[in-house]
Amino acid sequence: MSYNTFFLLMLTLVHSIFCSLSPPDLAALQSIRNSLTETPGSAFFSTWDFTTPDPCSSFSGLTCTSHGRVSTLSLGPNLSGSLSPSISNLTHLTQLVLYPGSVTGPLPPRFDILPLLRVISITRNRLTGPIPNSFSSLSYLHTLDLSYNQLSGSIPPFLTTLPRLKVLVLASNQFSNNLEPVSSPLFHLDLKLNQISGQLPPAFPTTLRYLSLSSNSMQGTINALAPLTELTYIDLSMNQFTGAIPNSLFGPTTSSMFLQRNNLTSISNATAISLPQGSTVDLSHNSISGELPPSLAGAESLFLNNNRFTGDIPEEYVRSLTNGTTKTLFLQHNYLTRFPWNSGSQLQDSVSLCFSYNCMETDPVVGLSTCPVEVAPLLSRPAIQCSRFYNHSSNG
Repeated sequence: MSYNTFFLLMLTLVHSIFCSLSPPDLAALQSIRNSLTETPGSAFFSTWDFTTPDPCSSFSGLTCTSHGRVSTLSLGPNLSGSLSPSISNLTHLTQLVLYPGSVTGPLPPRFDILPLLRVISITRNRLTGPIPNSFSSLSYLHTLDLSYNQLSGSIPPFLTTLPRLKVLVLASNQFSNNLEPVSSPLFHLDLKLNQISGQLPPAFPTTLRYLSLSSNSMQGTINALAPLTELTYIDLSMNQFTGAIPNSLFGPTTSSMFLQRNNLTSISNATAISLPQGSTVDLSHNSISGELPPSLAGAESLFLNNNRFTGDIPEEYVRSLTNGTTKTLFLQHNYLTRFPWNSGSQLQDSVSLCFSYNCMETDPVVGLSTCPVEVAPLLSRPAIQCSRFYNHSSNG
């Protein structure tokens, strides 16, 4: 045998050992392929030729280990059908992705035999049913995104205790009941657009930077969030939360805060607030009373409309408007009495400003008010409303 012939034989042997797909994984992929259908315009499976000698190098959405085991599987987009339970036979899988489509049915039940999984992203499909109990075995899971499906039931308690979970996104499903205690070291938690009820759990991981619980049916106070000093984004809007807003939520890292459309009544120790440059704060449509905190004037976009604020608007708000720090200031539908505007001051054309329907006798900045279209056309509240409100407040 010549050297060249021997070399070619060895090269073929190495190729078969390190590149060919293992028979169990090949069978699993065939089952996965049979359970899914391409919708019009999709050609995802055009490369899935099961007669090819090396699927690891030719199948789209597939990567393998050096021993021919599937390590990552990305399916779609634009697929229909269902997810085959045979996915659980890919026992070396570290990443499972299903891109947006119209896949229906439940999640595969046996995730407990996929111990290496670090990422599961199955979003914007039509999956139904609960999260399988087998997820409790995914001790290496870093990211779980099941958003924009039709999953239901309670969020399993074990899910928020997984030891390495950093990103949990279950937004826009049909999850209900209470949210259980969260001890996973999360930095991103998104549960918006569900049917979660009850109060906040007593504690959250202090590692959280992104928190969205918007558009649920939660109630009670938000005091459990006070220790979360690393938050950069918080959205609790459109719930039924009550009580005071902890001043610690207005931290130097909080660039976006959405607490609108709740039943919040005050801001704790508002003088201690420190907002970062360029921040957005929306506290509109609550029942927050008292005078406007000067410390909120540094926000780039500030929505305090539809509350029960009283007294004069602080000078700090005027300065933030005229120096360009604040680009949007909505104060309509309160009980404010004066806007200390200097007639010689100028506002940039990009500024949006509205203070209609307060207890001011006249519009202090005629021609500069840029209220949204849904605001009542009356510039001021009827005097009898203001008189009754202030008399009631002083008597109370």
